[in-house]
Amino acid sequence: MTDTDSPVSAVADFPLPNSGWAVLDDRVVVRISGPGTDKFLQGQFSQNLDEVTPDRSPRAAAATPKGRAYCLTRMVRAGDDILMDFPSELADDIISHLRKYLMLFRGTTMELVQETSIVGILGNELAEKLAETAMGSLREPGDSCLLRDGILVKTQSTAEGTARFEFWHTRGGEITLPASDRMSVEDWQASEIAAGVASLTAATQESFVPQMLNWQHVGGVHFKKGCYTGQEVIARMHFLGQLKKSLFRFRAEEAKELPAPGSALFAGERSVGEVVNSIRYRNGSMELLAVVRHDAADTPLHPEGLPKVVLEPLPLPYSVPEREKSAQSDT
Repeated sequence: MTDTDSPVSAVADFPLPNSGWAVLDDRVVVRISGPGTDKFLQGQFSQNLDEVTPDRSPRAAAATPKGRAYCLTRMVRAGDDILMDFPSELADDIISHLRKYLMLFRGTTMELVQETSIVGILGNELAEKLAETAMGSLREPGDSCLLRDGILVKTQSTAEGTARFEFWHTRGGEITLPASDRMSVEDWQASEIAAGVASLTAATQESFVPQMLNWQHVGGVHFKKGCYTGQEVIARMHFLGQLKKSLFRFRAEEAKELPAPGSALFAGERSVGEVVNSIRYRNGSMELLAVVRHDAADTPLHPEGLPKVVLEPLPLPYSVPEREKSAQSDT
């Protein structure tokens, strides 16, 4: 990376920049290597490993036997290995859990990769400087291309249309990006909320089936692959149309307190949802992603302990057709 100091900020800029880059130091990267790599991951994650290729780096989830997600990640093919990213605060727990299954695959390892970092990029201009002629191959979220110093992945754009990318810098050392365009990791986290991409915390781990987090709509659930831990619950919810709540995006113009992940959302005195991620903006406003009951999503909602804070629904960059099915079945 460049030698400039990373911005120190507890809030995101408002409005979000249309272009910029941030080192995502809230994530760590792990490498799975060895003869059992694909078979091991195929049995634990919601993604089909046959579709994780040098030009395709999809999202994936790992769940408990009850179908509750304890890991949301991206899978990147690096030669014969697979790279994945974990939230720093959950990494030890996720690795410890997965190693219980990894023991069955002799000669296959999972290790933290200190020299690999992830850079979040807003806007096409900076991505084009990295990709050059390969930019044309990045058409859909999850498309990726191999560059000299790493792997560039197109990710979900924001609902407002800002293009977003992740650069998995695998060679270590520095890459050259304009210091003037460097932004805070909070700006990237705000763009994740604007793109409808959830992340788990210690408070929300094992709280939701992946579809409640709209994970199928950001390419993270493959419904035609074989069995994996939690697959029965996840598939049943999908094929039987049993999804009664899902991820929504909200904004409040002013909030003295930022609702924490895991805290409740209320419709009147009734708890109808749970905060997944939230971010405060420099102008005093805030946005959040929350899993909310479909039959309550059109009613006035407020965060737990903040009855005067009215949440305004905001659009997501993708449709969630399960909401219409749920509304029909509830009538």
